[in-house]
Amino acid sequence: MKKLNVKTEASVIADMPAASFAGKIIVVDSVDAAERAVERLLKERVLGVDTETRPAFRKGVVHKVALLQVATREECYLFRLNKIGITPAVLRLITSNDITLVGLSLTDDLMRLHHDADFEAGHFVDLQKEIARFGIEDRGLRKMYANFFGEKISKREQLSNWEAPVLTERQKQYAALDAWACLRLYEEFQRLWASGDYEVMASAECGSTEGHGNCEP
Repeated sequence: MKKLNVKTEASVIADMPAASFAGKIIVVDSVDAAERAVERLLKERVLGVDTETRPAFRKGVVHKVALLQVATREECYLFRLNKIGITPAVLRLITSNDITLVGLSLTDDLMRLHHDADFEAGHFVDLQKEIARFGIEDRGLRKMYANFFGEKISKREQLSNWEAPVLTERQKQYAALDAWACLRLYEEFQRLWASGDYEVMASAECGSTEGHGNCEP
C-alpha cells in the first residue's frame, strides 16, 4: 500500500534522490518540425504539458511564453514558441478534445498563451484540482512528485533565459522533466483511485487526516 503525506516538508525532500527524464527530448524550432511533432502527439491519449517564460526582473515587464513542453511516456517535445509562434499545428494540439492534456496551474499557462493567439482550449486537466481528491495539501509540482515518487525535482533552471538562441542541456532536461512529471503523476492518480491501494497520513503536527491515515509519531 502506498503511503502518502498530507503535507511534505522541504527538509524531507532535500534528502531524496534527484528525479530525471530518461526519454528522448526533441527541440521543435521550425513550422515544419511543429507539424511533424503534433502529428505524432495527436496519436496519444494523454500528454503532460508545461510552459516556460523568460523571467522578468523589472516591475511591469512581462514576457511571452517562450517554450511549450509536451510529453509522452518516452518523449518530450520542446516547442520554441519565441521562435515559431503558435503555429496552426500547435493550435490543433491545444484545442483538441480528443486527447487529455495534463498540467499544473493551467489557468496561468493558458492565459499567457491567449496573449499570443485566440483559441478555445481543448481538454486540459489541472493536477492541482485532481490532487484535492486525496485530501493532500501540497499543490506544487516539486512537493507532489516527492510525495508520490520519493524523488526531488530541481528548480535550478527555472529562472534561466528561455529565449536564449540555444537551450542548454540542463534547460532541456528541466523543461522535459516538468511536463513528463505531470503525465506520470496523472497516471499514478488514476491507478491509485482505481485500486484504492493508498493511505494518506496526517502531518507530523497531527493536523486533520484524510482517508485511512493516522498521525505519524
